[in-house]
Formats: sequence, structure tokens, C-alpha cells
Amino acid sequence: MRDLTEYRVLSFDVYGTLIDWESGIAAVLRPWAQEQGLALDDDQLLVAYADAEAEVARTRPTAPYPDVLAAAFRAVGESLGRPVSPEWATRLGESVPSWPAFPDSRDALAALARRYHLVIVSNVHRAGFAGSNTQLQGDFAAVITAEDVGAYKPADNHFEALKRALPGLGATPEQLLHVAQSLFHDHVPARRHGLDSVWINRRHDRPGWGATPQPGGEFSYGAEYPSMEAFAAAVDAAFRAREGLSPEASG
Repeated sequence: MRDLTEYRVLSFDVYGTLIDWESGIAAVLRPWAQEQGLALDDDQLLVAYADAEAEVARTRPTAPYPDVLAAAFRAVGESLGRPVSPEWATRLGESVPSWPAFPDSRDALAALARRYHLVIVSNVHRAGFAGSNTQLQGDFAAVITAEDVGAYKPADNHFEALKRALPGLGATPEQLLHVAQSLFHDHVPARRHGLDSVWINRRHDRPGWGATPQPGGEFSYGAEYPSMEAFAAAVDAAFRAREGLSPEASG
């Protein structure tokens, strides 16, 4: 991987990387499963959900994200042989703004914004991200959502829009680093587009893929970090080394 100081723009996946979407989704699926008498833990429910959402997103690329969430929930019910009422489906569809941010996301974004332009590249609708950003308080140079591009990752639309945004930020694709948790949604298409990336492996201490499907194509990443805090610390260390500062120096 190239020196972190050589990049000018960081693009971010949101849900799974900055926002704890697994906790947010499980907070709805869990009580529904209990109501239905299903003896499934959160990870089992999330695995059932992962493929359902990916299939709905693939087949309904222009559907608003709340509708994708609701349809995926209904598909989970069908796969488990239990009904999902309109009320339950709507509850998940409208839950995005309440999904919690990871504890380190806000401070890490603030630190990174002092070094780079930050861009959002997310499978969400504009209103949903606006709700999430009340927690993140991020200073973003551009926000690219599924609502904007008419598709859901791992389709190419987000990354094509991202490349088109770079000249306005005074950057080339070689000066862009994509930061994401999902190998399936982000690192596969980032590789396809020849973009450098780093893996924020939020599930490093847990087995399985959770709410994210297994990657369906070739992927790569230049480095792996267990958290946004760890990534921000690596960035800080790289810039201090370039500036001839010791790690203990303030600034």
C-alpha cells in the first residue's frame, strides 16, 4: 500500500463502517423473531437478512432504501416460514436514522477531515444519511447515495459517480482511498475500478459475515484495521513521520 500521506480524498461506506447497522437491524429483527417463536440469535437473523437485502437491492435498484429494507424483511420471513406484517416491515424501513454510530466514528472523521476531503459513498437514501449524520457530525465534501445514482453497491454506479466528483476536489483516482467494511459491497467494486482501499474489519473479533454477504468477486485492500480509531491513528502516525514529528508530539 502507498504512503497514507499521498492521498487527498477518502471515500467512505457508511453502514457497517461508520454506523453499526447490524445492531440497528437486529434491534428490529430480534423482537419480531421472539414474537414468532423463533429460537434464533442475532447472527443467525443477520445471515438470513444479508442475502435477502442483497437480492432486493440487485433486482430493485431504483427503489428507495426504506422499501428495500421492508422487502428484505418480508423475504426473511418467507425464508423462515413466518409472516412479517406491514407494521414490522415499516418499522425496519424507517429505522435507519436510529441505527447507532460506532463509538469511534465521530472523532475519527473529525481527525481525518483535517488531512483529507471526505466523501460518502453509501447504499442509502438522502434522508436516511442525513439522520445518521446527526450522530457522525461529519464534514463531507460530497455525498453519493443510492438515491442519487439509481443503484445499490456492488453495482458500478456509486464508483462511477465518485470518479466524476474527483476533479472538483482537485484529485485524481490515484489520490483516492476507499475506506469500507464490506468486502461484498465495496472492496469488490473498488478493485474493479482500480481504486485503492482499506478494510475496516469491524467483525474482526467475531466469526462469520453478519449482515454482509460473502464477497462474490475478486477483492483486494491495501491494509486492514479493526476500527476507525485504528485507521485514524495510522494516518496521524504517517503524517507525523512525514513532518518529522515524534508520535508523542502534539498538534
